[in-house]
Amino acid sequence: MSHRTSPRQRSIRCGAGARVPSVATLTPSRAGTARRTTIGLKVLMAATGLVFVLYVLLHMYGNLKALAGEEAFNTYAEHLRTIGEPMLPYGGLLWVIRVVLLASLVGHAYSAFALWSRAGNARRTKYAAVKTAMRTAWMRWGGVFLLLFIGWHLLQFTILKFSVNPDKQGPDVQQNPYELVVASFQVPWLTLLYVLAMVALAFHLSHGVFSAQQTLGWTMTPHAYRRAKLVGHAVSAVVVVGFLIPPLAILFGLIK
Repeated sequence: MSHRTSPRQRSIRCGAGARVPSVATLTPSRAGTARRTTIGLKVLMAATGLVFVLYVLLHMYGNLKALAGEEAFNTYAEHLRTIGEPMLPYGGLLWVIRVVLLASLVGHAYSAFALWSRAGNARRTKYAAVKTAMRTAWMRWGGVFLLLFIGWHLLQFTILKFSVNPDKQGPDVQQNPYELVVASFQVPWLTLLYVLAMVALAFHLSHGVFSAQQTLGWTMTPHAYRRAKLVGHAVSAVVVVGFLIPPLAILFGLIK
């Protein structure tokens, strides 16, 4: 009597009676689940990335208030804390924004590392691997650098509020948003750190905005593909140039 074996138990005879186990392939159901999971991760990354794009645009607008002088900048900074009163407590909206940003950061980082892990494990042609290696490295380490920079930025201007300028110290500087910003960016090494962060942000935004449009299916034609690339570059340029104007103007003495 013959015995049937399952596909997982089946083996291949080779040589002098040797048996080599066959490689089990991914079942259609598992392949579909993996594909849906990957799509879900990409949607999560696109959605959380959109939250950050909106935030940096608003943050850039606020930073440009420094060009209008101390009163305009400090009024804007105070207004952020009083929006929603009396329905919200003082600074309430800022805490809502912080919670949303923190949740978005966790979701963005999780989806990014999960997708990078999947891409690393996937079989790719040598050409595809070489083509994407540099871009992946830039996105990965640029993102890590941005995360570290954001931590430093929050400590300096939001949590601890300290000046790295030895010539401008004390509560008159630390408790005055405009004076703290001006004192800080009069220090060349801090401005250089900020510029490097903006370079990393430029690449991240350009690629991220384009990838989000890909995920949403907005690059199905050559024209749409080129348009998505242009939108990514445009958003990146506007945000980065807007962020760089105040610190460079301070460093070169145009804002005092």
